[in-house]
Amino acid sequence: MRSNNRANNEIRPLSIEYDFQPQAAASVLIRMGNTHVLCGVSVEESVPPFLKDTGKGWITAEYAMLPCATNSRFRREVNGRSGRTYEIQRLIGRSLRMVVGLDLIGERTLRVDCDVLNADGGTRTASITGAALAIRKALQGLVAQGKLAAMPVVLPVAAISVGIVNGAPCLDLDYQEDSSAEVDANFVMTGDGRIIEVQGSAEGSPFKPEEFDAMMKLARQGIDQLLELWEK
Repeated sequence: MRSNNRANNEIRPLSIEYDFQPQAAASVLIRMGNTHVLCGVSVEESVPPFLKDTGKGWITAEYAMLPCATNSRFRREVNGRSGRTYEIQRLIGRSLRMVVGLDLIGERTLRVDCDVLNADGGTRTASITGAALAIRKALQGLVAQGKLAAMPVVLPVAAISVGIVNGAPCLDLDYQEDSSAEVDANFVMTGDGRIIEVQGSAEGSPFKPEEFDAMMKLARQGIDQLLELWEK
């Protein structure tokens, strides 16, 4: 039996809390089962050198896991981030830059810090889902402050994990499932069904195209559920 007595096509219990960090430009605490990620946005009135005087802004992300987020203490990365951390935060940044046109936010940087408070699988996908919502809230704040003339069009974006566990496609893997999956994949998609990024790998033996198709179908179902958060 899966955690929370879920069927293979069900996501874990889901909730969000806005303004968890009231001093941030925007913040979202997202909970997917026992994975809890805090996504806070800072607004900087500058851009990286390669965007200076272009009229375009930038959106980027940093990712970290708190020491007691896992069963055994996760060591703070005080001497530089690991390759895994860099890979995750680059994924988050790429995904967030799909949310809004960079030419619509002016020459400013929206920086999202994704801090994992508790980890039980799917931390990178929860980070993307929560951070996209936080970006929208930060943009609304810029409009309210008069720093943006109008609210730009914001493209709903969310992410979910899918895998093959004990021979069956399963949606939204927890840590136990993720660590034993024959195939593990992450899907980042838009509200209209377009794909931003897919990460997937076979852990034991190669998987078949029809298995990928089954995982894609599950991912679409999960993304649709996550995007209901955009209506709240």
